[in-house]
Amino acid sequence: MSSYSRVALVTGANKGIGFAIARELCRQFSGDVLLTARDAERGRAAVQQLQAEGLSPRFHQLDIDDLQSIRTLRDFLRREYGGLNVLVNNAGIAFKFDDPTPFDIQAEMTLKTNFFAVRNVCTELLPIIKPHGRVVNISSLQGSKALENCREDLQEKFRCETLTEEDLVDLMKKFVEDAKNEVHEREGWPSSAYGVSKLGVTVLSRIQAKKLDEKRKADRILLNACCPGWVKTDMAGDYGSRTVEEGAETPVYLALLPPDATEPHGQLVRDKVIQNW
Repeated sequence: MSSYSRVALVTGANKGIGFAIARELCRQFSGDVLLTARDAERGRAAVQQLQAEGLSPRFHQLDIDDLQSIRTLRDFLRREYGGLNVLVNNAGIAFKFDDPTPFDIQAEMTLKTNFFAVRNVCTELLPIIKPHGRVVNISSLQGSKALENCREDLQEKFRCETLTEEDLVDLMKKFVEDAKNEVHEREGWPSSAYGVSKLGVTVLSRIQAKKLDEKRKADRILLNACCPGWVKTDMAGDYGSRTVEEGAETPVYLALLPPDATEPHGQLVRDKVIQNW
């Protein structure tokens, strides 16, 4: 029975950084590695590729934009493993620099996947994270840059230690609404949907870590956001300066923090170093 096996899960793991993270976890994590992807065919092809390298991940379909898909995965994890040990929230989207899609559509679609869907995954899966579990939310220093480019009153709201998850959701919704009404710049937002979405992920990570401390302190779960750097993937194209393997280093480091570790927690980490933002 695999009921009590340890399990690590990576979202959006059929290519790019997610694939590199899954590969490294297959090598280093003592337990099963669940490679998830929206497209089952691509996900299974990725699993076969790793099997050809002598590794043995498992596959489970997951479309983070679909709440039912998240819940199906949650039920599977409960049934097969009695919970989850490591969660790496990697799945995300980014429009190319020269994409002609109107900004309001870019804002809506980017926030839908990169913030609201990631939050849904956390809402459903954090309650089943086991003691000494590790949660890694892939963010970006683009989020920190977006914060710097926000108007001062917005910056204060995002940095506020008492900001709740609901407050953060309202801020993210306001950005999308302001973009739709073509007033986002007037309202103090930067013109980077990706940056705002990742700012949301970084702040969400801080809030969730605090919640874990309040409700499950004894379980010593560590939750962090991280920036993998500008990596050569479909997302970044040839602009990337790092390999996917280099991009996977910090997420894997955070996913495998030893059981007695107490930090980092609720931080934004790049190159294994906590970032001020």
